[in-house]
Amino acid sequence: MTISSALLSFAVVAGMLTIMPGLDTALVLRSAITLGRRRAFATALGILCGVLVWGMAAAVGASAVLTASRLLYDALRVAGAVYLAWLGIGMLRRTLKERRRPASADPAEGAGAEAAEETWVRSWARGLGTSLLNPKNGVFYMAMLPQFIPSGAPHLLMGAVLAAVHDLEGLVWFSALIFGTQLARRWLDRGSVRRAIDAITGTVLVGFGIKLALGDS
Repeated sequence: MTISSALLSFAVVAGMLTIMPGLDTALVLRSAITLGRRRAFATALGILCGVLVWGMAAAVGASAVLTASRLLYDALRVAGAVYLAWLGIGMLRRTLKERRRPASADPAEGAGAEAAEETWVRSWARGLGTSLLNPKNGVFYMAMLPQFIPSGAPHLLMGAVLAAVHDLEGLVWFSALIFGTQLARRWLDRGSVRRAIDAITGTVLVGFGIKLALGDS
């Protein structure tokens, strides 16, 4: 396998993984709808940084330790489950709080306050944490990435390049989602729609957390 064929083959696999509905897509969409374009891109960048870390770790064999050590895997799995549940419960609590807001109150007031509190760094950190605290990302890269490293190629450099290909595809996909969301911003700015998005995303996050805690595949 040549380097060019490895990159092309991995791009196909990573591209299919990128567009599959999942936690990353839910987080970016929620950020785009409730926090705006800049915060959504910050969240996406955090996720992509996490992917790069996992790719390089898999290339040098660090994630082999995660695969081999059940204790380490379980510790990371539980930490990830708690983190996802914490994010999801926070969104659900915010939804309930907004529903209790007096009907005469400005529905954009709560969203504006949240956007003001949510800094670019916090959005980036949320995306990064979600990516790094999911042990299944490490297992995926450990299982897939070595198959696309040609014989004789430097593992660390090749792993970084392959992860960068995945990141590039993710950036294109997330950009399409974010800009597409902005086109419907007037409708999505409604208080009822924002609450529905928070409720759905929060439920998804809690569901992912429970699934991860139970060790379901």
